[in-house]
Amino acid sequence: MTDAKGGPRPFTLARRLAVEGLGTAVLLATVVGSGIMGERLAGGVVGMALMANAVATGAMLIVLILMFGPVSGAHFNPAVTLAFLMRRLIGGRDAAGYVAVQVAGALAGVVVAHLMFGEPLLQVSTTERSGIGQWTGEFVATFALVAAILACLRWRPEAVAYAVGLAITAGYWYTSSTSFANPAVTLARSFTDTFSGVAPAGAPGFIAAQIIGAVTATAFLGWLFGRRDAAD
Repeated sequence: MTDAKGGPRPFTLARRLAVEGLGTAVLLATVVGSGIMGERLAGGVVGMALMANAVATGAMLIVLILMFGPVSGAHFNPAVTLAFLMRRLIGGRDAAGYVAVQVAGALAGVVVAHLMFGEPLLQVSTTERSGIGQWTGEFVATFALVAAILACLRWRPEAVAYAVGLAITAGYWYTSSTSFANPAVTLARSFTDTFSGVAPAGAPGFIAAQIIGAVTATAFLGWLFGRRDAAD
Protein backbone atom coordinates (compact mmCIF):
# COMPACT_ATOMS: atom_id res chain seq x y z
CA MET A 1 0.00 0.00 0.00
CA THR A 2 1.34 3.42 -0.93
CA ASP A 3 0.34 6.98 -0.17
CA ALA A 4 -0.51 9.67 -2.73
CA LYS A 5 3.19 10.29 -3.41
CA GLY A 6 3.93 6.62 -3.98
CA GLY A 7 5.81 6.05 -0.73
CA PRO A 8 5.09 3.45 1.94
CA ARG A 9 2.17 4.25 4.24
CA PRO A 10 3.07 3.49 7.87
CA PHE A 11 -0.50 3.22 9.16
CA THR A 12 -2.49 -0.01 9.34
CA LEU A 13 -5.70 -0.44 7.38
CA ALA A 14 -7.71 -0.38 10.62
CA ARG A 15 -6.30 3.04 11.50
CA ARG A 16 -6.88 4.37 8.01
CA LEU A 17 -10.47 3.16 8.04
CA ALA A 18 -11.03 4.72 11.46
CA VAL A 19 -9.76 8.05 10.15
CA GLU A 20 -11.89 7.88 7.01
CA GLY A 21 -15.01 7.12 9.03
CA LEU A 22 -14.33 9.78 11.66
CA GLY A 23 -13.37 12.43 9.13
CA THR A 24 -16.47 11.84 7.03
CA ALA A 25 -18.64 11.97 10.15
CA VAL A 26 -17.15 15.31 11.16
CA LEU A 27 -17.60 16.60 7.62
CA LEU A 28 -21.30 15.73 7.61
CA ALA A 29 -21.85 17.11 11.09
CA THR A 30 -20.37 20.34 9.75
CA VAL A 31 -22.42 20.36 6.55
CA VAL A 32 -25.73 19.66 8.27
CA GLY A 33 -25.00 21.54 11.48
CA SER A 34 -23.87 24.72 9.75
CA GLY A 35 -26.92 24.50 7.49
CA ILE A 36 -29.22 24.35 10.50
CA MET A 37 -27.39 27.14 12.33
CA GLY A 38 -27.19 29.30 9.22
CA GLU A 39 -30.88 28.95 8.49
CA ARG A 40 -31.83 29.76 12.09
CA LEU A 41 -29.69 32.89 12.20
CA ALA A 42 -30.26 34.18 8.67
CA GLY A 43 -33.76 35.46 9.30
CA GLY A 44 -35.10 34.00 6.09
CA VAL A 45 -32.25 35.29 3.92
CA VAL A 46 -31.29 32.12 2.06
CA GLY A 47 -28.08 33.59 0.69
CA MET A 48 -26.75 34.21 4.19
CA ALA A 49 -27.58 30.66 5.22
CA LEU A 50 -25.81 29.32 2.13
CA MET A 51 -22.75 31.45 2.83
CA ALA A 52 -22.54 30.12 6.39
CA ASN A 53 -22.92 26.57 5.10
CA ALA A 54 -20.26 27.04 2.43
CA VAL A 55 -17.64 28.72 4.62
CA ALA A 56 -18.01 26.23 7.47
CA THR A 57 -17.78 23.24 5.13
CA GLY A 58 -14.76 24.54 3.24
CA ALA A 59 -12.95 25.48 6.44
CA MET A 60 -13.57 22.09 8.06
CA LEU A 61 -12.35 20.27 4.97
CA ILE A 62 -9.04 22.12 5.19
CA VAL A 63 -8.70 21.21 8.86
CA LEU A 64 -9.60 17.55 8.31
CA ILE A 65 -7.19 17.10 5.41
CA LEU A 66 -4.34 18.76 7.31
CA MET A 67 -5.05 16.50 10.31
CA PHE A 68 -5.68 13.19 8.62
CA GLY A 69 -4.11 13.41 5.17
CA PRO A 70 -0.86 11.76 6.35
CA VAL A 71 -2.84 8.85 7.81
CA SER A 72 -5.35 7.81 5.15
CA GLY A 73 -4.97 10.31 2.34
CA ALA A 74 -8.08 12.08 3.73
CA HIS A 75 -10.48 11.05 0.98
CA PHE A 76 -13.76 11.33 2.93
CA ASN A 77 -15.45 10.87 -0.44
CA PRO A 78 -16.09 7.74 -2.55
CA ALA A 79 -15.52 9.78 -5.72
CA VAL A 80 -12.01 10.64 -4.54
CA THR A 81 -11.38 7.02 -3.55
CA LEU A 82 -12.50 5.97 -7.04
CA ALA A 83 -10.03 8.42 -8.58
CA PHE A 84 -7.21 7.04 -6.42
CA LEU A 85 -8.22 3.50 -7.38
CA MET A 86 -8.11 4.43 -11.06
CA ARG A 87 -4.63 5.90 -10.56
CA ARG A 88 -3.56 2.72 -8.67
CA LEU A 89 -2.80 4.72 -5.55
CA ILE A 90 -5.04 2.44 -3.49
CA GLY A 91 -5.92 -1.25 -3.82
CA GLY A 92 -9.38 -2.58 -4.50
CA ARG A 93 -9.86 -4.15 -1.06
CA ASP A 94 -8.77 -0.99 0.72
CA ALA A 95 -10.93 1.15 -1.55
CA ALA A 96 -14.01 -0.92 -0.75
CA GLY A 97 -13.28 -0.50 2.95
CA TYR A 98 -12.83 3.24 2.53
CA VAL A 99 -16.19 3.61 0.80
CA ALA A 100 -17.99 1.52 3.43
CA VAL A 101 -16.70 3.57 6.36
CA GLN A 102 -17.24 6.84 4.48
CA VAL A 103 -20.93 6.03 4.05
CA ALA A 104 -21.28 4.85 7.65
CA GLY A 105 -19.45 7.91 8.95
CA ALA A 106 -21.55 10.25 6.84
CA LEU A 107 -24.79 8.81 8.25
CA ALA A 108 -23.40 9.05 11.78
CA GLY A 109 -22.44 12.68 11.22
CA VAL A 110 -25.99 13.56 10.21
CA VAL A 111 -27.36 11.99 13.39
CA VAL A 112 -24.83 13.92 15.50
CA ALA A 113 -25.85 17.19 13.85
CA HIS A 114 -29.52 16.45 14.55
CA LEU A 115 -28.67 15.65 18.17
CA MET A 116 -26.73 18.89 18.63
CA PHE A 117 -29.58 21.05 17.36
CA GLY A 118 -32.47 19.21 18.96
CA GLU A 119 -33.79 17.83 15.69
CA PRO A 120 -35.41 14.40 15.29
CA LEU A 121 -32.53 11.98 14.88
CA LEU A 122 -34.08 10.07 11.98
CA GLN A 123 -35.43 12.12 9.09
CA VAL A 124 -36.04 11.84 5.36
CA SER A 125 -35.49 14.94 3.24
CA THR A 126 -38.36 16.49 1.29
CA THR A 127 -36.16 18.98 -0.58
CA GLU A 128 -36.44 18.22 -4.29
CA ARG A 129 -33.17 18.53 -6.20
CA SER A 130 -33.23 16.91 -9.62
CA GLY A 131 -33.04 17.51 -13.36
CA ILE A 132 -30.37 18.00 -16.00
CA GLY A 133 -29.27 21.34 -14.59
CA GLN A 134 -28.63 19.91 -11.12
CA TRP A 135 -26.92 16.82 -12.52
CA THR A 136 -24.68 18.97 -14.70
CA GLY A 137 -23.81 21.00 -11.62
CA GLU A 138 -22.76 17.83 -9.81
CA PHE A 139 -20.66 16.66 -12.76
CA VAL A 140 -18.90 20.03 -12.90
CA ALA A 141 -18.39 20.23 -9.13
CA THR A 142 -16.95 16.71 -8.88
CA PHE A 143 -14.77 17.15 -11.95
CA ALA A 144 -13.35 20.35 -10.46
CA LEU A 145 -12.77 18.76 -7.05
CA VAL A 146 -11.00 15.66 -8.37
CA ALA A 147 -8.99 17.72 -10.87
CA ALA A 148 -7.87 20.06 -8.08
CA ILE A 149 -6.73 17.12 -5.94
CA LEU A 150 -4.84 15.33 -8.71
CA ALA A 151 -3.24 18.50 -10.06
CA CYS A 152 -2.07 19.61 -6.63
CA LEU A 153 -0.74 16.15 -5.85
CA ARG A 154 1.33 16.41 -9.02
CA TRP A 155 2.61 19.97 -8.62
CA ARG A 156 1.84 21.28 -5.11
CA PRO A 157 1.03 18.44 -2.70
CA GLU A 158 1.31 20.76 0.29
CA ALA A 159 -1.61 22.79 -1.11
CA VAL A 160 -4.16 19.97 -1.44
CA ALA A 161 -6.06 20.82 1.75
CA TYR A 162 -6.52 24.44 0.74
CA ALA A 163 -7.42 23.59 -2.84
CA VAL A 164 -10.14 21.18 -1.69
CA GLY A 165 -11.60 23.60 0.82
CA LEU A 166 -11.65 26.43 -1.71
CA ALA A 167 -13.06 24.23 -4.50
CA ILE A 168 -15.99 23.16 -2.33
CA THR A 169 -16.61 26.67 -0.98
CA ALA A 170 -16.67 28.07 -4.50
CA GLY A 171 -18.80 25.19 -5.70
CA TYR A 172 -21.58 26.12 -3.31
CA TRP A 173 -21.95 29.33 -5.30
CA TYR A 174 -21.05 28.68 -8.93
CA THR A 175 -22.85 25.36 -9.46
CA SER A 176 -26.59 24.88 -9.82
CA SER A 177 -26.55 22.02 -7.30
CA THR A 178 -24.53 23.81 -4.57
CA SER A 179 -21.74 21.26 -5.01
CA PHE A 180 -22.37 18.06 -3.09
CA ALA A 181 -19.56 16.43 -5.16
CA ASN A 182 -19.54 13.37 -2.88
CA PRO A 183 -21.70 10.22 -3.06
CA ALA A 184 -21.47 9.57 0.71
CA VAL A 185 -22.48 13.15 1.45
CA THR A 186 -25.36 12.90 -1.01
CA LEU A 187 -26.69 9.70 0.53
CA ALA A 188 -26.41 11.06 4.07
CA ARG A 189 -28.04 14.37 3.18
CA SER A 190 -31.11 12.49 2.00
CA PHE A 191 -31.63 11.63 5.68
CA THR A 192 -31.91 15.21 6.93
CA ASP A 193 -34.99 17.33 6.32
CA THR A 194 -33.08 20.52 7.07
CA PHE A 195 -31.36 23.21 5.00
CA SER A 196 -28.81 20.78 3.54
CA GLY A 197 -31.17 17.98 2.58
CA VAL A 198 -31.87 16.32 -0.74
CA ALA A 199 -34.93 14.13 -1.29
CA PRO A 200 -33.99 10.44 -1.74
CA ALA A 201 -35.52 10.38 -5.21
CA GLY A 202 -32.94 12.92 -6.37
CA ALA A 203 -29.91 11.22 -4.83
CA PRO A 204 -29.27 8.55 -7.52
CA GLY A 205 -29.00 11.18 -10.28
CA PHE A 206 -26.57 13.20 -8.17
CA ILE A 207 -24.43 10.15 -7.40
CA ALA A 208 -24.32 9.06 -11.04
CA ALA A 209 -23.21 12.54 -12.11
CA GLN A 210 -20.55 12.58 -9.39
CA ILE A 211 -19.13 9.23 -10.47
CA ILE A 212 -19.03 10.31 -14.11
CA GLY A 213 -17.37 13.57 -13.11
CA ALA A 214 -14.72 11.77 -11.06
CA VAL A 215 -13.95 9.25 -13.80
CA THR A 216 -13.76 11.97 -16.46
CA ALA A 217 -11.47 14.16 -14.36
CA THR A 218 -9.17 11.26 -13.53
CA ALA A 219 -8.91 10.20 -17.16
CA PHE A 220 -8.33 13.75 -18.37
CA LEU A 221 -5.70 14.56 -15.76
CA GLY A 222 -4.01 11.24 -16.48
CA TRP A 223 -3.74 12.21 -20.14
CA LEU A 224 -2.79 15.81 -19.39
CA PHE A 225 0.00 14.98 -16.94
CA GLY A 226 1.11 11.74 -18.57
CA ARG A 227 4.31 11.09 -20.48
CA ARG A 228 5.42 14.08 -22.50
CA ASP A 229 5.47 13.55 -26.26
CA ALA A 230 8.64 14.20 -28.22
CA ALA A 231 6.99 17.21 -29.85
CA ASP A 232 6.28 18.92 -26.47
